[in-house]
Amino acid sequence: MSKVNVVCPHCLKINAIPVKDSYSKANCGSCKKSLLDTTPIELNETNFDHIIVNSEIPVIVDFWAPWCGPCKMFAPIFTQVAQKYPLKALFVKVNTEVEQTLSRKFSIMSIPTLIVYKNGIEKKRVSGALDPLRLSNLVNESL
Repeated sequence: MSKVNVVCPHCLKINAIPVKDSYSKANCGSCKKSLLDTTPIELNETNFDHIIVNSEIPVIVDFWAPWCGPCKMFAPIFTQVAQKYPLKALFVKVNTEVEQTLSRKFSIMSIPTLIVYKNGIEKKRVSGALDPLRLSNLVNESL
């Protein structure tokens, strides 16, 4: 059976799990917490590369800021859609107000901006808030 590397959303350790259509249970080999947690992870300069490089499932990055109206409207949509993709895609957020170095590194000119990474490589970039269907379509294109 083939395996895929996923990063634990709790302790950030890398786990090799069997590839399945769906999972009823999957726990981290290190911290023992559920790998099925779909709550978006806050990334920073310290953990960004670790997550992107070590995740073999698509990583959907939301670059946002607390003062941004469209970002505030989009946040619950991002969280809602994330719930549909446990161990299929990893949803993460980068606060551009706090992580200005990451914003410059990835040339973020407007927010929200979504970047989809797969196997450490940027595959797609979209600026502006998306509705749930468009966000789901973006994720499905990357699976």
